[in-house]
Amino acid sequence: MKKQEKNYAYIDWQNFYLGTTKTEWWFKVDLVRFRIYLKDKYKVEKAYYFLGYLQDDNIKMYTRLQEAGFIVVFKKQVLESKSKKKWNIDSDLIFRVMEKLIIEPEEFDKIILVSGDWDFKILVDFLLEQNRFKKILFPSKKYSSSLYKELSAKYYDFIVNIRSKIEYKRKGDLKH
Repeated sequence: MKKQEKNYAYIDWQNFYLGTTKTEWWFKVDLVRFRIYLKDKYKVEKAYYFLGYLQDDNIKMYTRLQEAGFIVVFKKQVLESKSKKKWNIDSDLIFRVMEKLIIEPEEFDKIILVSGDWDFKILVDFLLEQNRFKKILFPSKKYSSSLYKELSAKYYDFIVNIRSKIEYKRKGDLKH
């Protein structure tokens, strides 16, 4: 009997959010549909959603993420300047992946990454060498680093290509 694949997803909220809401492909992601898509398409058992803790008035969004099945990982914000806040979750995300692989190993097969940030290229290369990389989902072409251009097409996709499967549908909309 073939073993059921068990994968983990790591989502860079800022890159994902900007790539789906601030580009020519703008659309609103239905978090429940996105989580189901990850589970069905990529056999994602655990999906870690990394974001900065913005404000107390965003509790509803954090609750929706958890109800959709995401494991929310908060990063304390750093004031880059008096007016600009920065979360820089990249190092935390990389550390969490390495923690699951090396420090406190868990049984899973491969990693799916949702980001286009060039900071993750070293992680992608390492995971490929270890045969632990499944796919990177780029939020948009604008939010995907050119460093990934030598990556085989079997290892990446663009969120816009799955838009119809994960976008929020209004009530009464017949297209599901």
